[in-house]
Amino acid sequence: MRTIFLTGLLACLAACAPGGPSVVLKDQRFYVEIADDPGEQQMGLMFRNRMGEDRGMLFIFERDEPRSFWMKNTRISLDILYFDSGLSLVSMQQDVPPCRRDPCPSYPSTGPARYVLEINAGIAERLGVEVGDLLVLDLD
Repeated sequence: MRTIFLTGLLACLAACAPGGPSVVLKDQRFYVEIADDPGEQQMGLMFRNRMGEDRGMLFIFERDEPRSFWMKNTRISLDILYFDSGLSLVSMQQDVPPCRRDPCPSYPSTGPARYVLEINAGIAERLGVEVGDLLVLDLD
């Protein structure tokens, strides 16, 4: 009976565990929503009241280019991290506040980027993230 209970418990824990696409930065895993088409990229994290500490959004573009993000209709403060096609951090904007008035300011990368990771504000500082850090993708 105990074996059946433990087997059932393990199966439940496996099913309840976070899954789906994720990235790893500084040994911290973030489960991410993917924004890889213009509509998803425009919507981003708009209208969200909160996001889990181990969650984020990964924007994927076709090529390295200078990127600029804004916080229109975004209700939570974010760290915005810009990575090149080699998955190296080229720049970041930390503790970016929600935009409460139009026009909203832009938060540009300081170099060309192909990937942009948005996570809760303050996490990049807490992890000690620095330009040159590598992002690991686990998108399967």
